[in-house]
This record gives sequence, C-alpha cells and structure tokens, in this order.
Amino acid sequence: MRSTKWMLLLLAVVVAAVLYMVFHGAGRNRRVVNVVGSTSIQPFAEILAEEFNSQGAIDVEVQGGGSTQGVTSALNGTADIGTCSRNLKDQEREEGLTPVTIAYDGLAVVVNPANGLDNLTRQQVRDIFTGTVTDWGQVGGQPGPIRVITREEGSGTREAFTGMIMGDHRISRKAITQPSNGTVKELVRHDPNAIGYMSLGIVEASPDLKALKIDGVVASVDNVTQKTYKLVRPFLFLVKGTPADDAQKFIDYVLGPSGQAKLRQEGLIPAAP
Repeated sequence: MRSTKWMLLLLAVVVAAVLYMVFHGAGRNRRVVNVVGSTSIQPFAEILAEEFNSQGAIDVEVQGGGSTQGVTSALNGTADIGTCSRNLKDQEREEGLTPVTIAYDGLAVVVNPANGLDNLTRQQVRDIFTGTVTDWGQVGGQPGPIRVITREEGSGTREAFTGMIMGDHRISRKAITQPSNGTVKELVRHDPNAIGYMSLGIVEASPDLKALKIDGVVASVDNVTQKTYKLVRPFLFLVKGTPADDAQKFIDYVLGPSGQAKLRQEGLIPAAP
C-alpha cells in the first residue's frame, strides 16, 4: 500500500514537471515585437496585437509614452516599431526613420455633454486655447469660466493640434496639462466647463464626451473620409532601416484586410483602400 502511494506521488510530480516544461517552454519560445509610442495609437495597437498574438508564435507588446518616445525608441532600437500620431519632421526622416501610415484619425475638440454649445469656429478654438477667450459666454455658451485641458510637450496629439489650430500662437500657460488621451477624457467628462482635444476614434466610443462641430462641420468618420472635416492626422508606425521579419509580419497584418477592418471598426480611417 505504501509503495503504491509513493508511486502515485512520483507520477503526479512527473506529470506536473512535464506540464510546466510544456507551457513555460512554449512561452519562452514565443518571439517578442516591442511597439512603443503614441498614447493615441496605443489602444488601437493593443487591440490589433491581441488578435495578431492569437494567430502564431509572435507576441506583440504595446507601450505608450508619447509620440516623441516612439520616435526616440525607433531611432535607438529599444523598440522594433515606434508609433507617432503626427507627421514626421524632416530631421527625423534624415536620421533614418521610415513612416508607415496605418490609418488616419480625426482630431476632435471635446467638451462635457452638459455644455450647451455644439459648434466653434477654428478661430474661436484658437482664442480659447491662447487664453484670449476665458468665459463660455464670449462664444455663445452659458456664462462660466473655461477650463482648458491640453496635452504635454512632445505629444503627437498636441503637435497635430498646434499645427492645425494654433499656428504660431502658443497654448496658454494656464491650461491644465495632461499626459494622455485618457486623463484628458477623465477631466472633461467630470467638468461641464472643460474643453480639450483628442483622437476622434476615442470620442466615438465615449458617450460621456461631446465632439464639437468645427466651422459647422460635424467631427465624424464619414466627414473625415469625405475630407469635409479638416482636422485630420496620420497614425504612423516607425521603423529604422529594414524591419526585422517578425516586426514586418505585424506591419503586414495591420495593413492587411483584417487589421484595416479592425481599425475601421474602432473609428479610424483605414490607410489601405
């Protein structure tokens, strides 16, 4: 009897060891592709990575940090793919980066749904963010102090907003600076007097935010596609030189029918026809 118990115990230990080696060994054999950068692209890249990872022996790991981090990580090789939510600068191209457009995104100017305003001109948005206009009553809304929410320096979203709205004008130093789309969203959704800007793809999935019309044009995927809504930016993957095979496989998946359909489903404008 005692011998039988020892045999069963030994068998259980052997089975446990084999299972450990199978599952953990398989995990070690999976290859990793690091994707780093834009917090605007991050949630979409995570959705794409989850589906891609289920199809083979490659694990795509996605991190944020901002577009500047995406550029730096692609340049110094700490990321296989950088991500950037603005056009590349000439110097960045000269340093060897190649941009791959994976989608286009409308840039939405957002307020709390309790805000009665539905439309602002581009000039009014600029005046609000420079601090020239400080009360909603000055632009046709209910009187009340405007609380401006902006992104941090180095953010691709901020650079896109600056290029399309601000021009040579600086965002007010009194603006509340936030490090991600998520934190901008949280401040605006809890403050009826707040105004911010972020990816249209994120806004369309958030009923607790309201995207304002700009110059009378609704911020929508259809209007971005038809080029009637003008606040549009590219979503870029960045590689330096020739990407490694595994990184190229993920890029090919994203640009392929399945990846592009997924991005369209999530509120972006596909890059591929």
